[in-house]
Amino acid sequence: FCPGSVSAPFFGFMGVSAALVFANLGAAYGTAKSGVGIASMGVMNPHLVMRNIIPVVMAGVLGIYGLIVAVILNQAISPTDYTLYNGFAHLSAGLACGLSGLAAGMAIGIVGDSGVRANGQQPKLFVGMILILIFAEALGLYGLIVAIILSQQTQPCVEPPAPA
Repeated sequence: FCPGSVSAPFFGFMGVSAALVFANLGAAYGTAKSGVGIASMGVMNPHLVMRNIIPVVMAGVLGIYGLIVAVILNQAISPTDYTLYNGFAHLSAGLACGLSGLAAGMAIGIVGDSGVRANGQQPKLFVGMILILIFAEALGLYGLIVAIILSQQTQPCVEPPAPA
């Protein structure tokens, strides 16, 4: 047990929660917002529904990013050899992934909604919509990469020197 770090696992577990919850919020928003656009576009052009499902898939991937980081962080938390440094590093990793996923999900939802509606009226806009969605998804990927790097930041427990 690391002396003075009884609250360290709390911060680590908050990182686990933040990664999963915020990334899933982004995935849910992106899926819902894009789904509304697909449903609206599908009324007039039902043959384009499957082609325009891409924003929903891209939004769902954001939830997987959060799950990956949550599992990595959870495996690193230990009740005996876990310092405040480790807890803060894991909290920041979870927030980096989760909030990046939330932002990416919002971008994917807004672009997906407008993009599939516009694509229903003008099919030449499909490639442009996909490019914008790729750049929005990249925001979540950046958060995943930084979270993995931060999750590897560790400091071992050091016993305080015995009084002389």
